[in-house]
Amino acid sequence: MLSTTDICLRLGAAVLAGGLVGLNREMHSKPVGVRTLGLVALGAALVTLAGSGFSGDGTDANASRAIQGTITGIGFLGAGVIVKGEGRHVHGLTTAAAIWVTAALGIVCGLGAYRPLALATGFLLVTLLVGGAIDRGIEARRKRKTQEQPGPGGTA
Repeated sequence: MLSTTDICLRLGAAVLAGGLVGLNREMHSKPVGVRTLGLVALGAALVTLAGSGFSGDGTDANASRAIQGTITGIGFLGAGVIVKGEGRHVHGLTTAAAIWVTAALGIVCGLGAYRPLALATGFLLVTLLVGGAIDRGIEARRKRKTQEQPGPGGTA
């Protein structure tokens, strides 16, 4: 049986990891932020702990079912932020993916796997930051190309 301290550490780590991801989404004015992703990670950690009977070993078949259910169910929350815009433009895919990965971060917190938590949180934040910079660069380049093209019957 896990101690109260260990349960607090696992749940607190989940809220912190989810909150960090949420902070990134908040800084980019996305529909989910610190509270939402903190709660997603907390819920995933709690379900994982409950599935293991709060034993903390993570080897129980019930924990495996809890993890599978969490990963499947979280897709519905992610689907709620995906919006199809004009033409082939889709918005919210990165935020939906962040929700899904944040649930996985919560799961590893529930299992007490802090090294994978730290590494995955780092990789997730770097991916969001670097990927965002690359996306902004590509978008700026597209806009410049569009502005440089001559209009119908005229010059640029």
